[in-house]
Amino acid sequence: MLLESSETIHIPDVSATETWDRLAADGRAVLVDVRTRAEWAFVGVPDLSALGKRIVAVEWQTFPDNRVDPEFAERLGAALSSVSAGKDDEVFFICRSGGRSRMAAEVMAADGFRRCRNVADGFEGPLDASRHRGRAGGWKAAGLAWVQG
Repeated sequence: MLLESSETIHIPDVSATETWDRLAADGRAVLVDVRTRAEWAFVGVPDLSALGKRIVAVEWQTFPDNRVDPEFAERLGAALSSVSAGKDDEVFFICRSGGRSRMAAEVMAADGFRRCRNVADGFEGPLDASRHRGRAGGWKAAGLAWVQG
């Protein structure tokens, strides 16, 4: 289900460190990584093992054609159900820098998930002065746990 352009849904931005803290404090909270399989494999993924959790990984766009998956909401809904996450649980969405994750969160909010949050600056954050990611903001720059896919 894609969001109708006339609908307005507010998705709060949450910093990477606040996301970690809230995942640690709430056993039902979930982190959804919507990047591509290539990004998971070559850039890495958040490591929630210290919290006794794992990420839910569902691509927002398919690689290599970068087409938005028209079945995203259904696939993510099933993945969330498989980890016993419900529509009242807090769900954090992460991508590279915060754009795709916001769109994914909006779609899931429109599908009835009431506590969707966007991880501000995503996994790698914005480009720094040297045009590199992972240093100026986001999960990696915050020094949070991650592993190479």
